[in-house]
Amino acid sequence: MVVREEARKMKLAAPHMAAASEETRNAALAKIIETLEENRDAIFRENAADVQAAEDANVAKAVIKRLKFDENKLRDAIAGIRQMIGLEDPVGKVTLRRELDEGLVLQRVSVPIGVIGVIFEARPDALIQISALCIKSGNCAILKGGKETARTNKILFGLVHGAAVAAGLPESCLLQVELHNEIDELLKCQGDVDLLIPRGSNQFVQYIMDNTNIPVMGHAAGICHIYLDEKADLAKSVPVIVDAKTQYPAVCNAVETLLVNRKIAADALPVVLEALVAKGVKLRGTKEVAELVKVLQAAGKLGGQKAGAGVDVTCQNAGESLIDAGAYDVEVMGEEDFATEYTDLIISLKLVEDVAEAADHVNKFGSHHTDCILTEDDAAAEYFLQMVDSAGVYRNCSTRFADGFRYGFGAEVGVSTGKLHARGPVGLEGLVTYKYRLIGNGQLVGDYVSGKKQFHHRDF
Repeated sequence: MVVREEARKMKLAAPHMAAASEETRNAALAKIIETLEENRDAIFRENAADVQAAEDANVAKAVIKRLKFDENKLRDAIAGIRQMIGLEDPVGKVTLRRELDEGLVLQRVSVPIGVIGVIFEARPDALIQISALCIKSGNCAILKGGKETARTNKILFGLVHGAAVAAGLPESCLLQVELHNEIDELLKCQGDVDLLIPRGSNQFVQYIMDNTNIPVMGHAAGICHIYLDEKADLAKSVPVIVDAKTQYPAVCNAVETLLVNRKIAADALPVVLEALVAKGVKLRGTKEVAELVKVLQAAGKLGGQKAGAGVDVTCQNAGESLIDAGAYDVEVMGEEDFATEYTDLIISLKLVEDVAEAADHVNKFGSHHTDCILTEDDAAAEYFLQMVDSAGVYRNCSTRFADGFRYGFGAEVGVSTGKLHARGPVGLEGLVTYKYRLIGNGQLVGDYVSGKKQFHHRDF
């Protein structure tokens, strides 16, 4: 397959895709649900082969967890599509209607972006989500998934594409790119591909940005923070920290750094670290944190607890074994190491004086993804929410909520940490742009330049 030639075909098909009615696009989504449910066993067989191949190749456990596609993930993917069907059509919205002069009417109308290339990690559910979002928003999509899920992606694409075409969408509405060297071909398709959305490692996303003239939307890293304020409610806050770090550590909205107010550190750290260590989290931190932890251990305030004791969190070994004291050892890290995205059961720890220092740290070392303050102090919360320059700023809840499905978008095509066009989880609204329609009756600019006519700019 020559990607450039296929991209040109898609560019020609894009206006037809954009013109497809909402009924046709929703019918395509409904057909996709039906097809996926009918072929679930075949999908699971192909995915099992991908998982086995990954295990045989000693692929990282975090990657294997992402590439597994089971009943739960299929259920969630289908729920996302159903939610999307019920969402308002993002195409054809009139966001401005203004009469410039009598008989000269301007409208701003939402339209699909056109042809979108999405390069995503080894997650089969991502292929379903991205395809559904592009269909609902009237876009053509070129899809390149991770090599670890080649078999699963192939069967899923065939089912999704076949269902979309059977429902009346253009043959070129979707295209699957399978070979790694075709990524470089895709990057050269300026003029035919309108937008690229890469999802993957920091290095990979940066490579895409550096090697194409096509606009790129996405995030290069997910370095998320939680700040534990001096007015935090520990009983409420500790489970939030545990959820944000351990519920799914391999994703970009998992917390990587915990900032703790120095005034409460001696009381808060024993409870927080016990809960994290009980979940297998390894600790890194500043020299100050490491020294405080040793003091707390020497005083008998930290270490020796039963796994899972002291806080209401789920622990596989809760109440059965003692946590080894060495599990609380803090690896001392340098300041520059706070710019690290772990995507693993590791967390960075730092003590700060107040919310202002916390916000400054987040803005310096964060990736502008999602950051949270845990506090009962309204003033401190408002300062954090205002001053932290991230796509998502939270109070008293897990950073793991940064997700298109959880936001009610149906799904997301990715998360954008930029500030142009779309920011945060990118759902349907992030996949449309707009055009201006001006309807007249023989009006001439010369008449307005000469003063013969004047604009009155009246909004409807």
